Amino acid sequence: MTGFFGVAVYHPKHEVNVGTLWRSAFTYNASLLATIGARYEPQASDTCKTPLSVPLHHYDDIDDLIRHVPHRCPIVGVELDARAVPLTDFVHPDRAMYLLGAEDHGLPERVLDLCHYVVQIPTPADWSLNVSVAGSILMHDRVAKSAALRIAAGVVA
Repeated sequence: MTGFFGVAVYHPKHEVNVGTLWRSAFTYNASLLATIGARYEPQASDTCKTPLSVPLHHYDDIDDLIRHVPHRCPIVGVELDARAVPLTDFVHPDRAMYLLGAEDHGLPERVLDLCHYVVQIPTPADWSLNVSVAGSILMHDRVAKSAALRIAAGVVA
């Protein structure tokens, strides 16, 4: 898989979740991390100097994010929703901006309507996941499926 991806959180509630997601973004080679309408108080808790490798962007609202998403980069909403495709069946686009909902409210209907795709992470209990856990699983799935495609094509690297 070529291209790039970023991860954004809509109205994050807790700084620790943004920090954990930022570290995962670094681990999985995300191009950027973003927050929309941040409600948290930033704190210095980074131990691997993530800001040197993965920029954190702040957007005022969803419209601000949409104005700044790179050309031909679809927005992939991650939400428990009837229209969502299970992540296990989802084929990640080459370029993507993954959009996660807040810990307490998820993604509002208006925001979901602006997404090009909607996926959900299946869980045995059908419960929602912590936003940093969900984002980390999402990034792992993208990287794992990309590696599987390279192996299937006989490309080693």
